[in-house]
Amino acid sequence: MGRRGEGAGGRALRALVVAAAMMAAAWRGMPAGAVPPGVVIDHLPAEGKQYVGSPSIAELPDGTLVASHDHFGPGSSEWTSAVTAVFSSADGGLTWGRIAEIDGAFWSNLFVHAGDLWLMGPTHHHGPLVIRRSDDGGRTWTEPRDARTGLLAEGAWHTAPMPVLEHEGRLWRAVEDASGGTEWGKRYRPVMLSAPAGSDLLDRANWRFTTPVPRDLTWLDGRFVGWLEGNAVADAAGNILDILRVEAGPLAPGGVEQAAIVTVSADGATADFDPATGFIPFPGGAKKFAIRRDPESHGVGKPPVWWSLASAAPPILAGKGKPASVRNTLALLRSTNLRDWELRSILLHHPDVSRHAFQYVDWIVAGDDLLAVSRTAHDDGGSGAHNAHDANFLTFHRFDGFRERSRASSVVDPATLGW
Repeated sequence: MGRRGEGAGGRALRALVVAAAMMAAAWRGMPAGAVPPGVVIDHLPAEGKQYVGSPSIAELPDGTLVASHDHFGPGSSEWTSAVTAVFSSADGGLTWGRIAEIDGAFWSNLFVHAGDLWLMGPTHHHGPLVIRRSDDGGRTWTEPRDARTGLLAEGAWHTAPMPVLEHEGRLWRAVEDASGGTEWGKRYRPVMLSAPAGSDLLDRANWRFTTPVPRDLTWLDGRFVGWLEGNAVADAAGNILDILRVEAGPLAPGGVEQAAIVTVSADGATADFDPATGFIPFPGGAKKFAIRRDPESHGVGKPPVWWSLASAAPPILAGKGKPASVRNTLALLRSTNLRDWELRSILLHHPDVSRHAFQYVDWIVAGDDLLAVSRTAHDDGGSGAHNAHDANFLTFHRFDGFRERSRASSVVDPATLGW
């Protein structure tokens, strides 16, 4: 299904994006037919046994776009000192160049604060939590040597490129304490960090951590496995929430993936979860998703609106495996209360589930457009992706006129997928 109501300007921009993607593919030796949707920022052939992880995007004050991803897989150093690559674009995402490679950064997100670019995440898989600052647009970075220079917490930590929220004079960022055992999912306990806006974010003394929230095996009728990759969000009343991905096994026919809402105290010292009200239906909730409030919904008298891009498992696949493994459909979601989420439009889709995916998508708002980066598994003219999880591309996407998008503007009819 094509975009309805797309003007000449939107069609021209779309043509430029397609042309840029083809040029990037040709530069990497890929045939045009193997080009994934969007603009190729980076390509890691599966034969190298290093895969694209943790996409993140930010816009600098001068309009330059910066994107990053880490390397994971058996050919990488993810378990010792992970590598994150940084790229920039001065033309709105049409072309990209590598500007830095950081040793000791994994599952990390870019964000801009006080005019500088920041990167936060563990040093490696379940490593200490660190933060870095760049004052030259991502080309050089501070080194987190100790508690005064960016080492925020020792021990084992988990996260993904999740949003940093600025709210009522503080920055908020959700992470997970990974010291609760050794099993994936079961070991993770949600934690919210916060620091005064304008403070030295490299100094551990300025950060406050909530107490970790334990899990309970009896939740969701015993199906609950774990929660992870939480979003720091402020609701309409100004309360801080941590909205997390939920792993709860196979999706029952007629069911919907779920997310969990953890509440955080106003002082950022404690967090709590009520299983009777804390689980919500959320398309794509079994995979990482990012939630941000629409900047046009801020202000007196404006009703709040939040958006998310999520790798939603189509209902027609219910009962055919875990929804956490289904990442071939990227959906645009909208909410006015953070509890009820409407599938507005399907933005990306591939019919194959096993070796194609648009996942871990990070995004920002730029006027009427969403600018997004995706950990994309796709054909590449060679052997393709190792599997859907082990992505071979970092791709950039501009979704124009996102507020007006609808089911009718989807790239595939939602009804054919069970929506």
